[in-house]
Amino acid sequence: MDLFSKCKNELADQIIAQNIYPYFHKLESKQDVVVTMEGKRRIMLGSNNYLGLTSNPRVISAGVSALERYGSGCSGSRFLNGTLELHIQLEKELADFLHKEAVVTFSTGFQSNLGIISTIVGKDDYIFCDRENHASIYDGCRLSYGTMLRYRHNNMEDLEKKLQSVPLDAGKLIVTDGVFSMGGDICKLPEIVALAKKYNARTMVDDAHGLGVLGECGRGTADYFGLTDQVDIIMGTFSKSLASLGGYMAADKRVVDFVRHGSRPFIFCASIPPANCATAIEALHILRESPELPQKLLDLAAYMRKGFRERNIPIRDSITPIIPIYTRDAFNTLLKAKELYDGGVYVNPVLPPATHPSECLLRTSYMATLTTDLLDEALEIFAEVLERDE
Repeated sequence: MDLFSKCKNELADQIIAQNIYPYFHKLESKQDVVVTMEGKRRIMLGSNNYLGLTSNPRVISAGVSALERYGSGCSGSRFLNGTLELHIQLEKELADFLHKEAVVTFSTGFQSNLGIISTIVGKDDYIFCDRENHASIYDGCRLSYGTMLRYRHNNMEDLEKKLQSVPLDAGKLIVTDGVFSMGGDICKLPEIVALAKKYNARTMVDDAHGLGVLGECGRGTADYFGLTDQVDIIMGTFSKSLASLGGYMAADKRVVDFVRHGSRPFIFCASIPPANCATAIEALHILRESPELPQKLLDLAAYMRKGFRERNIPIRDSITPIIPIYTRDAFNTLLKAKELYDGGVYVNPVLPPATHPSECLLRTSYMATLTTDLLDEALEIFAEVLERDE
């Protein structure tokens, strides 16, 4: 059989023919609360730009200055010629902000999970993974030589059963999203930490959607629960609240140094470009100076949840700026996403394998720079589209 015989996508061809293909819409303006996509104004309710800093003048200026001073790229890995003083500054400032001993940065958030898990977990170790964890966590587990055991989403009884099934003296890592990227719900971190202590396991929180959102000054999920000193590894990204690109691991210095010297996705990948480094630093400065931003974000999310409930639109309870609308089957999800897009609201349709086939959804997400007037405008469009044909 020819290797390329598999290179076809019948589903994509089908939905293109039906004019409900939802991917690769062209953005023609900055990532902001209102954008221009394919020549039309759209309210952006599909971005992870939680603090709205991608269009902040200070962030943009920091990137331009770094580009002029350091050039467009590093042309090498951090391990050799690719470490700038900016990388060291970012790591030190982030470690201080997160109240951890040390930080190591990666070129992307996805690579962070690959690099951390594959380095920490060996062939005789076990990983306990929430079923709704991000795909990068799953790939990190696969890249390691450990045994992955999945537990039912946020189900602590199932997690404990899985922990009981392996030797007490085996190396064990419990990995969970802090804020789950599709459902927007928060992990049960106090229970996870308690089980980790009981069964001699370590804990890792993927806080990609928690940084800038939860906790004092947006320090994330561990801070939100007052458990920063009891979570062993905190991972996160710069591509969301910090308005840039890259990822990080925060932990004890000896653990960070171990990963820094052994992680293949860290050693063999070019380092974060100067402009991205500088924009992440400046966004972190703004977050430090504006501790009210995360609360404003949560208040706007609460406003939107109230609006959805008043219009009998089915959503999942949480407090985070990720609000999924359950549209159930794939075709209906694609159709509603297209109707919303045509009506002037951009959202992300979520289909398998990112969700169960019967739980397809429209993933909406919010920014601290949105206004209630824009949210009211969007709510009316949601109501019109989602009530259509019912």
